[in-house]
Amino acid sequence: MFYTVKIPKIVKIIAPSLVYDIKADDKVVYLTFDDGPIPESTPAILDILESFSAKATFFCLGKNVEQNLDLFNQIKQKNHSTGNHSYNHLNGWTTKNKAYFDDIEKADKFINSTVFRPPYGKISPCKIKHLKRKYKIVMWDVLSGDFDPGISVKKCINNVVNNIRPGSIIVFHDNLKAKSTTIKALPEILKILSDADYKFKGIRD
Repeated sequence: MFYTVKIPKIVKIIAPSLVYDIKADDKVVYLTFDDGPIPESTPAILDILESFSAKATFFCLGKNVEQNLDLFNQIKQKNHSTGNHSYNHLNGWTTKNKAYFDDIEKADKFINSTVFRPPYGKISPCKIKHLKRKYKIVMWDVLSGDFDPGISVKKCINNVVNNIRPGSIIVFHDNLKAKSTTIKALPEILKILSDADYKFKGIRD
């Protein structure tokens, strides 16, 4: 499975209006979790975050929020941020504009956030132009790789701790594919970064 842990500079040049990191003068990073909420992993992630007094942003799928409203409300009650990740996890490179926009608006009925992350990180220039009228489009600076079935927990940890800097936006997943790796790696990552005096915040509208 091929992917880059750090967003290539060329991507930022091609699409400079997207958010890849957040300027920070102090040691702050932004943890994000895609594809939930689901009962199999989101509650465990919430417990881990709480044990480190860490806040995060959950980019939720509308279909999962609709099926797990109580869990979605728990995320908000614990003062984490939430973002729109579409309703059906559509590919922004292959889905026609109207179907893509309709899917995002369907998700918005349940999520009610003006922060959006495109599934797979794939989005076209015309879709960016349209969505930026309403949404802050958030990408990332560091990809943990927790979704990779071949990754070790140690490699996932190293992907994060060796590549972050103040203001980094880090991608994890609260889905079934990433469950085992995420739940094992996350406490270790939070401990290492906490010991290095990092704080963890959510991304707001």
